[in-house]
Amino acid sequence: MVVVWGRGLVYACLGEKRRMPGGITEGETGILFLGDWMKKRTILTYILFLVIPLAVGGVTGMMVYHGMPTYQQLEKPSFTPPDVLFSLVWNLLYLLMGVGAARVWLTQKPERQKSLLPFALQLMVNFFWSVWFFGPGWYLLAFLWLLLLLWLILWMMASFARVDLLAARLQIPYLLWTGYAAVLNFGVFLLNQ
Repeated sequence: MVVVWGRGLVYACLGEKRRMPGGITEGETGILFLGDWMKKRTILTYILFLVIPLAVGGVTGMMVYHGMPTYQQLEKPSFTPPDVLFSLVWNLLYLLMGVGAARVWLTQKPERQKSLLPFALQLMVNFFWSVWFFGPGWYLLAFLWLLLLLWLILWMMASFARVDLLAARLQIPYLLWTGYAAVLNFGVFLLNQ
């Protein structure tokens, strides 16, 4: 087997018969351009890792929508942003989470799976914050839950940084926004006891 670098990886199939990526068997006449296969794999990886947090955000959005009448009646801190800003920011943050996770997965480093554990955990905790806050209105529990989420985001960032520094840096807006959300959440708790 000969591997040539050019427009993309190329397998020249010569020698004994063995299965190769793309279904080509060594010994057959043919050339497999792995560059195209790798591009498709990369695109599919990004799509998958973007869909996961956006799906969690979509379900969260439905819960928030159903809890909005109660939320509208609450006393809120004076620094509460307009409601429309929340959905815009969260969608951007979910995209950044997905891009970061995809970058980690695509590194092919052995520790990439361990690095994705805090990603999955923080996404789950992120989801349940909306349950506590917009469902039964357990504002103190929701605040404490956000503190847990902040710790998980820091863990995720540290894990990502060991594999891909840019993936970790992409989470800085998420960390800052979640900190801001925790302050807002605590303000709602204090103003609505």
